[in-house]
Amino acid sequence: MAAISRADAVWTGDLMSGSGRVKPASGAIEEFPVSWASRAESQHGKTSPEELIAAAHAACFSMAFSNMLSKAGHKVEELNTSAEVEFVPGTGITSSTLTVRGRVSGIDEAEFKKLAEDAKVGCPVSKALHGNVELKLDARLES
Repeated sequence: MAAISRADAVWTGDLMSGSGRVKPASGAIEEFPVSWASRAESQHGKTSPEELIAAAHAACFSMAFSNMLSKAGHKVEELNTSAEVEFVPGTGITSSTLTVRGRVSGIDEAEFKKLAEDAKVGCPVSKALHGNVELKLDARLES
């Protein structure tokens, strides 16, 4: 059975001077403000669609990578992942860069990087972005 995720948005005004708010239906996080300035310039306490994509990509990748590592027989102590989604006004989203640092037992750097690459390609958010933006990865095993 498919899982459905939903969020609602309200926007008031034109693109440049207007603003809005987004509320995830789950209630797991509070409603948050959005604006063009927070998307194209600096955030000043507001979010952007790209920041939400970055959050989704970091979480999705971490889950996929943890699963791949575990299935390969490695004990995952901790994965620290960040995602940076680049937005260029007039062009759109151009890239998503994943950076992961991991503490994993029983693995060498080469296998860690290979499985990280597999997770980058295989996570559902990466699949949704594939062919539309450049997907980049910086994976490092820590002791």
